[in-house]
Amino acid sequence: MPNPIPFVDLRSDTVTKPTPEMREAMFSAPLGDDVLGDDPTVIKLEETAAARVGKEAGLYVPSGTMGNQIAIACHADRGDSILAEENAHILYYEVGGPAILAGVVTRTVPSVNGVMSPEAIESRIMKRSLHTPGTSLIAIENTHNRAGGTITPLSTMKEIKAIGDSHRIPIHLDGARVFNASVALGVDVKEVTQHVDSVSFCLSKGLRAPIGSVLCGSSDLIEKARVWRKRLGGGMRQSGLIAAAGLYALDHYVDRLAEDHQRARDLATRLNCLKGLSVDMATVQTNIVMVRTESAAQEWANHLEAKGVKCFAFAANQLRLVFHADVDDEGVKIVAQAFQDISSSTQ
Repeated sequence: MPNPIPFVDLRSDTVTKPTPEMREAMFSAPLGDDVLGDDPTVIKLEETAAARVGKEAGLYVPSGTMGNQIAIACHADRGDSILAEENAHILYYEVGGPAILAGVVTRTVPSVNGVMSPEAIESRIMKRSLHTPGTSLIAIENTHNRAGGTITPLSTMKEIKAIGDSHRIPIHLDGARVFNASVALGVDVKEVTQHVDSVSFCLSKGLRAPIGSVLCGSSDLIEKARVWRKRLGGGMRQSGLIAAAGLYALDHYVDRLAEDHQRARDLATRLNCLKGLSVDMATVQTNIVMVRTESAAQEWANHLEAKGVKCFAFAANQLRLVFHADVDDEGVKIVAQAFQDISSSTQ
């Protein structure tokens, strides 16, 4: 059999593979039955995750989508309304979950590069009445996927939390990449999560665990969330096997996210010099690079794949490149050269 083409995979940071050390942690993890509440490794992960983000309790779930949808269902009643940024993950990539599962109306808030203004949020809050669905949750996505991994500033999060508190509306953070945000800001992740009532973060993106997210919040919220997880079919048995990977990730792979951010910026700078391409450098804040293409983005993606680089055409004239632990400096050179070759061939 011929050796497969060595691809540099920039489709997502979800494509990362466990390291040998992570696999060993999984192999040696003590196990129980998590649905029965006695898997020691899951318990340790939930406690560790909650402490890491400054919350009372945590719940291990199979995916970030499940974490977000459970949070919505726990915070809101059927027929309520929630507020979310107009390009939020919970709107684009969670298959109508808020309407189907929680039975809520979602009102959208415009933003600048994924950052909602507190004023725009407050103007859209509705009081419950005979005619209107009251606003029962405000959702923030930090970092913001479709905006290119952009960060909501801590000052903005603080203002949004103050608005939520004044109206007695909880704040949920879709923090799939919240550790990318904290590392880029140079602060402990609790500096970000202190401004929200609940947070769901992914272990299976930049932290390179194979599966899983953790939803964290108050003990009461997580007690309700555990029921919702079972209701949605998310109860797992000897899940300490995969929870061990999450524990290893939190202990070893948070700080190295800075390397992904630097490589993303390095490549973005190079691409900005090539014909037919442009990058808004103001949006290159973490590990995602959104590349504008003068010609069809899918054509660029096809040419790149032929040269050993995988990425997604995110829009008609936009590519998304996501950096992660399995892309090193040599990988950046390969990607840059592939873009340069394609750009030169179109002149």
